[in-house]
Amino acid sequence: MEKRRVFSILWILAGTLLIGLGPAPGWSQDFPSKPITIYCGFEAGATTDLTSRALAEEGQKILGVPVVVENKPGGGSTVAASLLASKKPDGYTLGIAAVASLTVVPHRTKLPYGPPDDYLPIIKLVNIPICLSVKSDAPWKTLEEFVAAAKASPGKIRVGLAGGLGTLFHLNLEQFKALAKVDLTAVPFAGGAESVPALLGGHVNADVHTVHEILPHVQAGKARVLGVFEEKRNSLFPGAPTFREKGFDVTMAAYYLVFGPKGLPSQVVSTVHDSLKKAMEEPAFQKPMKESGFEISYEGPADIKKRLMRDYEQCRVLVETLNLKEK
Repeated sequence: MEKRRVFSILWILAGTLLIGLGPAPGWSQDFPSKPITIYCGFEAGATTDLTSRALAEEGQKILGVPVVVENKPGGGSTVAASLLASKKPDGYTLGIAAVASLTVVPHRTKLPYGPPDDYLPIIKLVNIPICLSVKSDAPWKTLEEFVAAAKASPGKIRVGLAGGLGTLFHLNLEQFKALAKVDLTAVPFAGGAESVPALLGGHVNADVHTVHEILPHVQAGKARVLGVFEEKRNSLFPGAPTFREKGFDVTMAAYYLVFGPKGLPSQVVSTVHDSLKKAMEEPAFQKPMKESGFEISYEGPADIKKRLMRDYEQCRVLVETLNLKEK
């Protein structure tokens, strides 16, 4: 009788343990079993959109379900990120973000999300290197010559910004100015489509933009890259040093990543991450990325969150120091 009672208790305990080890709430063991939607924060044809569609095309072959890109443009991709924040964390709605929407803009204006704890980073895809360029006939052949000229004529050198004030272009320039102890006049533009022609037309003396925006003009002999705001040299411009090499530790890169709503089950994160990592390795994804001047730059959930936390805090300090909060 006593033995039967003991066995009964053990069966109850075993059942309770198994229930506790069951799948996370909202997670189905057959995930994915229906189409996955990826929110893209920019309009069709933008580089973020092209990245999203290349990833979706290869990713759906591995996941075994359609992966559909929905464009939700606005606010530098904060519209898409805000929509995603309200979605059910089941893995069927994800987002691709340009990092500034997650690290810079939340410090400038109120949004439904803030630090990286408010969402779930899954995988880093590509770097979009930012560089400082001048016309090919500019008197400065090197970054050292540019700095010397800026010190000799404070405030006289006009530098265009491909994304305007409060963007990564602006923050990189301001960090460089502080470290080099130079006075440069920032000239904001709506984008590289405006700032690069302004550089080539002589309306500004230099310009900060992404490498793919200046690449054809460098190839045509019309422009020269003085330096890249990256941790290592860019393969498209191997002769251009990093700012860090020259003693100015400014490496605030632009990059794209895939993320999901807060509370996404770990099993879903693993499935999505593993599938998209394989998709990133496919030539059909890598070829258009490299042709656009992007660098394939994989990081998993833990590493990309660590990077985001660091960048988020760094941008907070810069936004506050430069008084860039929107009124």
